[in-house]
Amino acid sequence: MNRSNFSYGKIFVLGLGFGVISLTWAIYNAYVPLILESLMEGVSYLNTKVGIIMTLDNIAAISLIPLIGALSDRTWTRIGRRMPFLLFGMPIAAIFFAAIPYIDFSIWVLTPVIVIMNIAMATFRAPTIALMPDLTPSPLRSKANGIVNFMGGLGSIAFYGVFTTLFTEEKGNIYTDFPVASIIMIIVLLVLLITIREPRKEFVQSDKRQDGIFKALLTVLREKEASTKLLLGAIFLWFIGWNGVETYFTLYGTEVWGLEKDAAAQYLTYFSLTFLLMAIPSGFIASRFGRKKTIMLGLVGMFIMLSVSTMVGVPWPTAAILLATGGLFWALVNINSFPMVADMAPVARLGLYTGLYYFSSQLAAILAPPVFGFAMDITSRKAMFPMAAVAFVLAFLRLMGVRRGEAAGQNTAA
Repeated sequence: MNRSNFSYGKIFVLGLGFGVISLTWAIYNAYVPLILESLMEGVSYLNTKVGIIMTLDNIAAISLIPLIGALSDRTWTRIGRRMPFLLFGMPIAAIFFAAIPYIDFSIWVLTPVIVIMNIAMATFRAPTIALMPDLTPSPLRSKANGIVNFMGGLGSIAFYGVFTTLFTEEKGNIYTDFPVASIIMIIVLLVLLITIREPRKEFVQSDKRQDGIFKALLTVLREKEASTKLLLGAIFLWFIGWNGVETYFTLYGTEVWGLEKDAAAQYLTYFSLTFLLMAIPSGFIASRFGRKKTIMLGLVGMFIMLSVSTMVGVPWPTAAILLATGGLFWALVNINSFPMVADMAPVARLGLYTGLYYFSSQLAAILAPPVFGFAMDITSRKAMFPMAAVAFVLAFLRLMGVRRGEAAGQNTAA
């Protein structure tokens, strides 16, 4: 892909896919723990069991996302190599996601519905994200990823700022956002199918069969130059930190801060809004100062925000200010991490390396809920913010050793 064929308009359209993914996960993370808690009221180690069920979807994701990313590298159809996976996965995900809040009578029925929904989400997630570097030359990937994440931020804002106002416990329709989001998912799929045309000349197929995800991981681990494995380790650590907070934030807000369910979820609006505002500037900052330095600044900021949040007693306005500040720093981290991974990837393995990126983040999503849940069971809910802060410190230490991943022609790594 060269600059003359690049279109920012197509990147904004592609961002709709990321936006609906973000909208779906925002609803899922805010309300599914509450639904599970109501179905398991009175059981021992409730937080741990909710955390375990919340990871069942991630187990499916960690198994499928890297494999599907690699499979999409070797696929070509008349609608492209990534688009067939969207066409298959999005309708199934929409149907099962819409059903979740209405299965309020049995945990044994709800659990497989959650699993199927997440298998379908895993089917199209890596191909959707891999489309960004497919359509974007290396020097523009941080900026393009900023646009994609800006659209993702709009998805989160749609939930935290709009859905939590339209659909509330007081109105008796708090879970209507599940079917509404499913309808939006289908509309976005139609828009992507009409608009996105994958460039055939960018399709590069390896002459030999590609390695599976675990063999690919072993290859990365055996590399003498450690940048890839250090970066994947850092990605794992910062996602385990934030996933732990995001999973339990609504429960933390209701128990520690005494907020209503919808009000607790609404507090994350401040984080999502500033993330949205910083998404595109983050790509430009990284283009000027380098991706690694930009991410390291973001990690320091997240550590400070989480550390101070531990001491908040009355949430308004202190927690809102802290979360708004955290959104700015999280954008510096999140916008530039995937472009670093993409620019470490051989051209024929871009989908596979997209899978490695998601392997790291989804492994964190698997471990964060039960680990945070168990820690809170044996201490208190107030352990949430300190644990997350430690994870960001460890991520910073890993990132210090990374020496690759800057844009082509740029060498600004520390």
